[in-house]
Amino acid sequence: MGILNKANLKKTIYYLKRNGLRKTVSTLRERLERCSQAPYQWEPVPEEEKAVQRQRAAEGFSNICFSIVVPTYHTPEKYLQEMISSVIKQTYPRWELILADATEDRETENKESVDEKADDRRKSTVIDIGGNRIKAVAESYGDSRIRYHHLPFNGGIADNTNQGIALVSGDYVGLLDHDDMLAENALYEMAARIEQERQNGVKPQILYSDEDKCNGEGTEFYDPNFKEKFNQDLLLSNNYICHFMVMKRELIQKLQFRREYDGAQDFDLVLRGVYEVLAGGRENQIVHIPAVLYHWRCHTGSTAENPQSKGYAYEAGKRAVQDFADRKGWKVRAVDTEHLGFYRLEYQGDVFKMRPELAALGGPVVQAGKIVGGRMSKEGRVLYEGLPVTYSGYLHRAVLQQEAEALDLRNIAVREELWGLFEEVTGVPYVPLAGTGIFDPSVLPDGTDLRILGVKLGAAFRRRGYWLLYLPEHGRKLQKGR
Repeated sequence: MGILNKANLKKTIYYLKRNGLRKTVSTLRERLERCSQAPYQWEPVPEEEKAVQRQRAAEGFSNICFSIVVPTYHTPEKYLQEMISSVIKQTYPRWELILADATEDRETENKESVDEKADDRRKSTVIDIGGNRIKAVAESYGDSRIRYHHLPFNGGIADNTNQGIALVSGDYVGLLDHDDMLAENALYEMAARIEQERQNGVKPQILYSDEDKCNGEGTEFYDPNFKEKFNQDLLLSNNYICHFMVMKRELIQKLQFRREYDGAQDFDLVLRGVYEVLAGGRENQIVHIPAVLYHWRCHTGSTAENPQSKGYAYEAGKRAVQDFADRKGWKVRAVDTEHLGFYRLEYQGDVFKMRPELAALGGPVVQAGKIVGGRMSKEGRVLYEGLPVTYSGYLHRAVLQQEAEALDLRNIAVREELWGLFEEVTGVPYVPLAGTGIFDPSVLPDGTDLRILGVKLGAAFRRRGYWLLYLPEHGRKLQKGR
């Protein structure tokens, strides 16, 4: 999508006020470069594949039932119908749709829906309907799996959703906004992955997929969010899990939403769910499905129109992160980054003492203003390689705290108890730079393959149950290579 529209102009002005001219110019340059890349194209599941999925489901490959909870409130009729239709069209049939409606029974009114993301600024009229009409629309489908419940009062998004969650009977509960849409294979992919994990002896508690955005008409798709497998510290930087997520019924009914986190209630729920699962040492019960299964509609009500209008939501998100850290017993302060809705933990003291699960801390290695080392995959690929140091990368991930599978030895600090293991793997003693705990890479022999060595060290740490943490602000940034 283009960037020359009213919404993005407002966002740019707000960013300029918060972060100054230099960062704003760099951010604009990065956006322009990204716009020159090939546009995203969402491809629906081919009809023949949908037929295969329906056949497998009919043959009973899984008996899992999903409860989809949708809190409704003066939902435009067009969006309501498209949302319900996206559930009815699922290639997996074992579901129930809970509509928890807090809408008063009143006359309809007309509103204009403006797609703030679209270049052509198309406008369309949508109908904002009352509770009686929402019930009538739901019942018009004649599907007993659709369950409409009129709530006695509007208690806000958290309380309304909780009332819906209390009514579910499925094995897993998924959350769907009243104006968004599921891809037709969303529940099938969830069921198939749950069955696959069960065969491997794992009982998933939380599953989440990739997502994208769509315009107000639901005809154009853009801004895909291709996510990582579970990464606790990345989650503390930003709610990258978001949509589409399902959670075990017993877990979500235990946790529920907290009204004091309205605006970031989903983020708070995810963080508390993750805390519960990790407390039992069951990280493998948090599962990522690498497929776009959710379409997030952007229109007048989105934050694209006015970034400051959802300031309360960003503050609630920061409090949710702080709450997670406090429950962990970490002495940290959750702070905003220059990007709205993205956070950073400022540690007050020795990170290794606070977090015994960490083997090493690492940061970026920079040459000529660009990233040449830092976080690596287990295969040795440098994430964010070649990115100018003033850029933030895809979905700002290059400037966020996150777990890593391997770290560059030129900017690494290792827990002192593991210095012996470090020497065993690398063949050299761990020598810290004067006044720091960061390893001095000059002790490595000339010609050392830093990527291979970093991968071996990361694997050795992880085999012993340790995590590695990448901090964009960590250590020294080299201007010249070895």
